[in-house]
Amino acid sequence: MSAISERLSPWLFTIGIFVFWELTCRIFKIDRFILPTPLEAFQAMATYWQPLLRHSLVTLSTTMAGFALAVAFGVMLGLIVGWSRAIYRGLYPVMIGFNCIPKVAVVPILIMWFGIGEVPAILTAFLISFFPIVVNVATGLATMEPELEDVLRALGASKLDIMLKVGIPRTQPYLFGSLKVAITLAFVGTVVSETVGANAGLGYQIALAGSNFQMPLVFAALLLLAVEGIAMYAVFAYVEVYFTRWAFRSSMSAAA
Repeated sequence: MSAISERLSPWLFTIGIFVFWELTCRIFKIDRFILPTPLEAFQAMATYWQPLLRHSLVTLSTTMAGFALAVAFGVMLGLIVGWSRAIYRGLYPVMIGFNCIPKVAVVPILIMWFGIGEVPAILTAFLISFFPIVVNVATGLATMEPELEDVLRALGASKLDIMLKVGIPRTQPYLFGSLKVAITLAFVGTVVSETVGANAGLGYQIALAGSNFQMPLVFAALLLLAVEGIAMYAVFAYVEVYFTRWAFRSSMSAAA
């Protein structure tokens, strides 16, 4: 019974939130231009399903392109930073400073450089999502036990052997954990760029519907964006369990 309730709990909580939202709007008679009901949002979704589907696919493809760049660049830079303590100490403050810059302030610059379209959205998704990947990969390498490294060196392993055969496998739980965070941030970056300067995507649809006071359509686009984010998070959560099952084996056996 507990396993069934665990599987049903996300659906029950989601349904409960929608019911609470619907009842709140109806009981307090909240105007639809302030907060439409879930039913009105779903009706708008059914009415405008074709443009919403088109914009959803644009946002998804743009986000995945930026996320792919973030993974490639983040893993490479994370390995470089984690490889050397000197590089770690020198480059880490620079990355922290860059990550503190609000990406919404960078979007106008990217639009000036690359024009209105998908390229600024891809780059914004990349810029906002690569930092967690770099930090986690670098942390996985930098926190390797000195005793383990000493034993491997005593057995004749070079520093490259240690990184390839021990360091990189050891970073897998860190990496896949960061991917779940990074994919949600990538969606944020894409939508921020689309609302500022784009001619397609859910962010563009939200800005356009908001300017026309079509609030049910705005919330319909927001719900689709949430669905995309949850779906991609679930995909990488499954990938994490599949590739790093060994890291969770002790906790699984303890729970059993």
